[in-house]
Amino acid sequence: MHIQQLYTNCLSEAAYYVESNGEAAIIDPLRDIEEYIALAKKRNAAIKYIFETHFHADFVSGHIDLSKATGAPIIYGPGTQTSFPVHIAQDGESFPLGNITIQVLHTPGHTLESSCYLLKDENRKDYAIFTGDTLFVGDVGRPDLAQKGESLTTSDFAGIMYDSIHEKIMPLADEVIVYPAHGPGSSCGKNLGANTSSTVGNEKQTNYALKAENKEEFIKAVTEGLTMPPTYFPLNAKINKEGYESLDTILGTALKPLQVADVKKLMNDNNIIFLDTRNEAVFTAGFIPGSICIGLEGRFAEWAGSLLPFDKTILIIAAIGKEKESVVRLTRVGFNKFAGYLDGGFQSWSGASEPIDLIINIEPDELAMDMPFDKKLVVVDVRREAEFAEGHVSNALNIPLETLIDPASMANIEDNQNLYLHCAAGYRSVIAASLLKRQGIHNLYNINGGFNKIRDEKSIKIEKETSVLN
Repeated sequence: MHIQQLYTNCLSEAAYYVESNGEAAIIDPLRDIEEYIALAKKRNAAIKYIFETHFHADFVSGHIDLSKATGAPIIYGPGTQTSFPVHIAQDGESFPLGNITIQVLHTPGHTLESSCYLLKDENRKDYAIFTGDTLFVGDVGRPDLAQKGESLTTSDFAGIMYDSIHEKIMPLADEVIVYPAHGPGSSCGKNLGANTSSTVGNEKQTNYALKAENKEEFIKAVTEGLTMPPTYFPLNAKINKEGYESLDTILGTALKPLQVADVKKLMNDNNIIFLDTRNEAVFTAGFIPGSICIGLEGRFAEWAGSLLPFDKTILIIAAIGKEKESVVRLTRVGFNKFAGYLDGGFQSWSGASEPIDLIINIEPDELAMDMPFDKKLVVVDVRREAEFAEGHVSNALNIPLETLIDPASMANIEDNQNLYLHCAAGYRSVIAASLLKRQGIHNLYNINGGFNKIRDEKSIKIEKETSVLN
């Protein structure tokens, strides 16, 4: 028996390769399927099943393309309805895999079709459970992702999840390994733990939700403090349910090289988004005017899905050799409209002496020197509200990055103000600066190192938002 977790950091997503005696199963595959096929080939195994724990909302699964490539059936839990062929398993149904067995445990709550997969080893002993978004390390799946047409409330879903966990997972032996679909940083829960696997016994002892004494306490614990899910979640769930165009077809268009002259013709097209995926420090030194910066080094796909319109066409400006990676990672969250990419990257644009824009970076000590004298200075903190509450520059304006797509978020900004932007470390503030510049706001500065460096500047007053923390 061989189990391999295939973890994707920028989405905090875990897919799984499970193999026994030359037969393999893939659990919750990503959109790009080459890694799974290559792994099976390397291990001289055939992919027999594709198991889906539920309709994922935070990424587009590779289930359809992988099924077409391997002939393996797609398996969902009870109650599933799709627009493509799948095997809808019964609760308790078992699937032989080499010398082991994988059993379906229907565990609704995160979604109604959510199911876990219990792996029984060669001796038919419970060995591991793949819990999808039902149970995480230190957390449980959020219960507020009702799909269109479902009339249940968030509290209803939380109550259903309580029953699922207590009836199907809690009775398992303490040593059974827990393999969830997500790790720390995922928006599919409130506050996932640092590890990407655990045991049933450890979760009973440490998971706040599992320590609730009754259903009412559980519902309160898992529903309080939920932030709004990313805006692209409903779209991704819909795609996973209804199907999608093959990734190879999308790449055929997206990886079309465009010359500078081609790109210039598209600059005034409101249906084209110029997306620059270079490192934020490189972007600030020079970029095509109107470009939006979302760097590959951060939570790229998640921020793209949260900030970019899905009905627009994307033109990629990437570091040379990073064009395909940029496109593939965008398709993971449902983008499928691409104009191509700038051949030669930004260097070809600047080398042709075309107009460029830039963002002025300053250090925290420069902010400290400017604050007493610039009466139009406004510190704009683009971190999330909870981060802001834990500590922020006195009198700073909190505009979380994810809200910048809403014009109302800028209601407190005046045209003559000088904006000093920061986040925690610098990634999000450059995204914010590029969005503001695209809206015609140019009197701004980006603070290098963000709040992590600002708080070390002794002359800058830091305060907490006690009303939020309490």
